[in-house]
Amino acid sequence: MAEFTVKIESLIHTFLEEKKYSTIKDMVSTMATGDIAALFERVEEKQIPVLFRLLPKDKAADVFVEMDNDFQELLIKGFSDSELKAILDELYASDTTDLVEEMPANVVERILKQISPDMRNDVNQLLQYPENSAGSIMSTEYVALRLGTTVGQAINLIRRSGVDNKSFYTCYVTKNKKLIGRLSVKDLLLAKDDSILIDDLMKSNGIIYVRTHDDKEEVSKLLSKYNFYALPVVDGEDRIVGIISFDDAIEVMEDEATEDIEIMGGMVPSEKTYLRSTPLDLFRHRIVWLLLLMVSATFTGMIITGFESALAVQVVLTAFIPMLMDTGGNSGSQSSVTIIRALSLEEVSFGDLPLVIWKEIRTALLCGIALASACFVKIMLVDRFLLANTDVTLAVALVVCMTMVLTVLVAKLIGCTLPLCAKKLGLDPAVMASPFITTIVDAVSLLVYFGIARTLLF
Repeated sequence: MAEFTVKIESLIHTFLEEKKYSTIKDMVSTMATGDIAALFERVEEKQIPVLFRLLPKDKAADVFVEMDNDFQELLIKGFSDSELKAILDELYASDTTDLVEEMPANVVERILKQISPDMRNDVNQLLQYPENSAGSIMSTEYVALRLGTTVGQAINLIRRSGVDNKSFYTCYVTKNKKLIGRLSVKDLLLAKDDSILIDDLMKSNGIIYVRTHDDKEEVSKLLSKYNFYALPVVDGEDRIVGIISFDDAIEVMEDEATEDIEIMGGMVPSEKTYLRSTPLDLFRHRIVWLLLLMVSATFTGMIITGFESALAVQVVLTAFIPMLMDTGGNSGSQSSVTIIRALSLEEVSFGDLPLVIWKEIRTALLCGIALASACFVKIMLVDRFLLANTDVTLAVALVVCMTMVLTVLVAKLIGCTLPLCAKKLGLDPAVMASPFITTIVDAVSLLVYFGIARTLLF
């Protein structure tokens, strides 16, 4: 499928250069909106307005929503007022709000002039909610039914307004705008008689909902947990004000996962895609952590300097420093990543710290003993006999292997503990990932190594 899409894109590039616009129009009419939106990232900037105007009217707005902010701004600046209004009329309030938040002031002014007063009120309402709240990502278009409505009346209402709603698979029953029940379109279609009241079909117990100021990531997890198409959002007085659909939740989860991966990789999160980021953007996002890690590595150098006299006596110990540091860093990273993911999936909490530590201790001992055994064989067989290094004695091998066991143990304890402590303090556990853990473990590994060496060899 991917190869087919690449071929389609290649053909469209060719046809754009040859100005075969009717052929392009036929081709994009068969493509999915996501593929079309991705296509705009691979065409020349001057061709973007041309390609967009070739899109079928029923797809143009959907493609516009999927596009990168830079391309949206470029198109809006090239739109006439009528073209802009035609696109905005097809957008949901949440999509229009995203535009208003991302566009520069002069573009926002044009957008606000072209939307209806009702849409403007909805946008203003959504803009009032905190950035990471449920209210900031909810849609204000949903199917609300009043008590006393019959099945037939409900179906007719959905037919009239369903096209303008973000999701109509679940209907919400209200009384004085307060959420009191829910039922699905399936319930309506399978009802034995159109005259049956929805009061008799709706589910009023155990309604799961979220509040406008709930964290959007927690809301996404709730949607995933219960496999709902949408979740109702209520205000402080239990009045329904919107819904969060599963596609909104997927977008949030994708953004959060991307952010965690970037933080775990030692980078400042970026809102731009990789191809849209300039070298200067990448520099700004990476240099901060690189500087911090470089400075923190000074402690490693200070430790080595502090044991310089000991190393002068047993120079062979220097050869095993990279292996011990790398093994410790890798062990700590394994534990930290495992715990960070478990925290994200709500599999563990700070209260599980004793259980986590006990599990990691046993795991570390198994891993440490296995690694130390392999390391001992390697040192004696390769370093001493094959390479004929007489400085590699049995005592040196024992020092390295004992250090290996203790380093893995300490590294895994640090790796599992720091993310849980960070979560308890309200910090992002992803910060306690590979670069940070590795720096700490490197220093600890050296202290353990030289401590054991001083005890046994000097």
